[in-house]
Amino acid sequence: MSTVRTKTITPSPLNAEAFSAYGDVIENTGSPDKIINQGKCGRFHDRANLDFGTGQAGISLFEAEARSLPYVVDMVERHPEGSQAFIPIDGVPMLVIVADDRDGKPVNLKAFISQPGQSINLHRGTWHGVLAPLDKAGRFVVVDRIGDGTNLEEHWFSDPWTVEVTDT
Repeated sequence: MSTVRTKTITPSPLNAEAFSAYGDVIENTGSPDKIINQGKCGRFHDRANLDFGTGQAGISLFEAEARSLPYVVDMVERHPEGSQAFIPIDGVPMLVIVADDRDGKPVNLKAFISQPGQSINLHRGTWHGVLAPLDKAGRFVVVDRIGDGTNLEEHWFSDPWTVEVTDT
């Protein structure tokens, strides 16, 4: 009889520096790059690196059920043919799970919690958890690759991970 071991990770607030190896944090920080619309609108220009091997960019709408902490991660996925951006419509925070790649397998899982006004764009080929709005359901605009061919790889963990806030 095998014993399932659960590994625990503690989420961090999402920030551009800590997330840079996995993707872009999309937010309007600093001054706008351009002022448009007769001076009434600040444009924060080109905030994500969209990257598609084949196909084209598409915009989809997702409705995701609420998740809560502690949260069990038993599977991650990646998209080898394109980046994937998640933009919350309702301002619901997201639990963002990412992992490094070692020889085609996810390792060193990390967890982030988005703050109001933050969206993410996952780099092409980045291991990541499923869309997980925290504490209430959420609607999201998703910009990702639309095209023929396989663009999804899944990895199921024999020993799941648990994301929880720990007392330190």
